[in-house]
Amino acid sequence: MKSKLIVIEGPQGCGKTTLANYLRENIAGSNLFRLTGNKDKTITGKEKSKDMYLALLEYMKKLEVCDVNLIFDRTFFTDYVYSLLGYKEYKYDDVYEELLTMFSNLNYDIYYISLYLEDSNIYEERLKRVHHNYQAFSKESSVRQQNTYKSLINKIKEHKNIKVYEIAMDDFDKAYLKINEIFEINNK
Repeated sequence: MKSKLIVIEGPQGCGKTTLANYLRENIAGSNLFRLTGNKDKTITGKEKSKDMYLALLEYMKKLEVCDVNLIFDRTFFTDYVYSLLGYKEYKYDDVYEELLTMFSNLNYDIYYISLYLEDSNIYEERLKRVHHNYQAFSKESSVRQQNTYKSLINKIKEHKNIKVYEIAMDDFDKAYLKINEIFEINNK
């Protein structure tokens, strides 16, 4: 049986950290990684980001035989979304395609979980928490991110080794029921 490789993506305030913690607590033998990406938004940041994610994919590859599940709260998908939204000074399409192909060829049961909110007004409350100053937090920004993440889904689904799920995080309990079904979690 292959280990699981789970990537959780979505806009600021959608519940990535909450879901990542839940998975870490409920899937035995799991390591949780929280990535923030590269803070260099200039053209030199593109190479830094590429190098970082190539190293990360190499690390994932080395762990394929270690019988450990990997959970990632953000990865290179975020860098791509941020570049598409103009938060970066560079285009990331070529790097993204290379990373996505390498990612899909890893020897794991790969899950890409895209989170969103059906009621975008919930972002307002969730974004009041303390946060880093890398990217401005606002309902409008999160909605733009959400729409951009949704636009990636069909292309990701073309990679047959990646199981893609879109999960609404408006109600955590309902989201957990869906997650429990996907990962066969029985916490009764």
